[in-house]
Amino acid sequence: MTNANVMEKPQTIELFEELESQVRSYIRSFPTVFTKAKGYRLWDEAGKEYIDFFAGAGSLNYGHNHPVLKQKVIDYMMEDGVVHSLDMATKAKAEFLKRFEQIILKPRGMDHKIMFPGPTGTNSVEAALKIARKVTGRDTIMCFTNAFHGMTMGSLSITGNAMKREGAGVALHNSVFMPYDGYFGEEVDTVDYIDAMLQDNGSGVDKPAAIIFETVQGEGGINVSSYEWMKRIEQLCRRHDILLIVDDVQMGCGRTGTFFSFEKAGIEPDIICMSKSIGGFGLPFAITLLRPELDIWKPGEHNGTFRGNNLSFVAAAEALSFWADTKLTEKIDRQAEQIQETLESVAKAYPKLKGSARGRGFIQGIAFEAGSAADEISAEAFKRGLIMETSGVESQVLKVMPPLTIDDKGLNEGLELLRQSVKAVHDRLDG
Repeated sequence: MTNANVMEKPQTIELFEELESQVRSYIRSFPTVFTKAKGYRLWDEAGKEYIDFFAGAGSLNYGHNHPVLKQKVIDYMMEDGVVHSLDMATKAKAEFLKRFEQIILKPRGMDHKIMFPGPTGTNSVEAALKIARKVTGRDTIMCFTNAFHGMTMGSLSITGNAMKREGAGVALHNSVFMPYDGYFGEEVDTVDYIDAMLQDNGSGVDKPAAIIFETVQGEGGINVSSYEWMKRIEQLCRRHDILLIVDDVQMGCGRTGTFFSFEKAGIEPDIICMSKSIGGFGLPFAITLLRPELDIWKPGEHNGTFRGNNLSFVAAAEALSFWADTKLTEKIDRQAEQIQETLESVAKAYPKLKGSARGRGFIQGIAFEAGSAADEISAEAFKRGLIMETSGVESQVLKVMPPLTIDDKGLNEGLELLRQSVKAVHDRLDG
């Protein structure tokens, strides 16, 4: 490493501090300039190598620059394929639609229409809220404690995090919050609670247009809902004539093991929101799936300039190949057990941090009672070459979210760095 390279790094970081808005976030946790990425590894401009247990907040389930997906995108561009098309018909879109129906919908007995609402997760959620209100004629959406659904106004109104809600600058309306599974502890049945509120004319809770939930609340602290809870929420929706929306933006595309995170619960949501890894390559892309009878949009009633991201169509269509059989799900299930065992072992080995393991599939973590432990461990991991974020309203949960394609060698290396980082923070408490 030359002296010039050593000097360049702080100067480059200062550039971001000087020119970029204070709203920047992840750069504060990972203060380096990344220059290269492949699979589950990243490199910065100083040549330091990192293992990625962050995966673009779940946008890179298939890793960085997957060679097959990359080649598909390159070939399409070299052939002067249409890149931007609004919602016009293109060959790339047709291929995605056909493959999504053949590989995802038909094998699961689903006939949902595929809507392209705009390129991000919050676009998908906004479209879901709008169509639910349009179909039912009701304006309230029932959502849950610690939920996170996006940063635009409609999505923010059903997000529980106080800090994020305050960023709206105005009052947020047309939502009612209910306790998520386990919010009051195992002894309180939150489905019975919600049912009682809906049946009681004195509760002050009007019948909502829809109930929306995440099967695992990633940003909310890796709070996991049971399959039984999901099933009973669906039954409640059917009894009360309420639409069921599952926000699968982060938990979908295999993050919990199956393509849709709700599959093992056996439920059939009316509307499903997807983004992040649905784009395959980390390119902006989102879809909203809705049962055919709900598709009462007038042409152009919900639109957006970047619905026709054809590079995303190309990568997304190819990424569906991962779901043509059960090999990836089996791999995720096997490695998820290892992650769980490791996290439970780490939590037990360092009791002063008062940590407890939680999660499902490839979205797991350790929740700490000891102050800023999760943030300190994340910072320690970064120094050691492991990229991990925290979650929860107090950043109290250390989050393990590697690409689904990570091999055993990379997973073992990352988990060992995690263990070392937790030990380092634990040992400082002794000091």
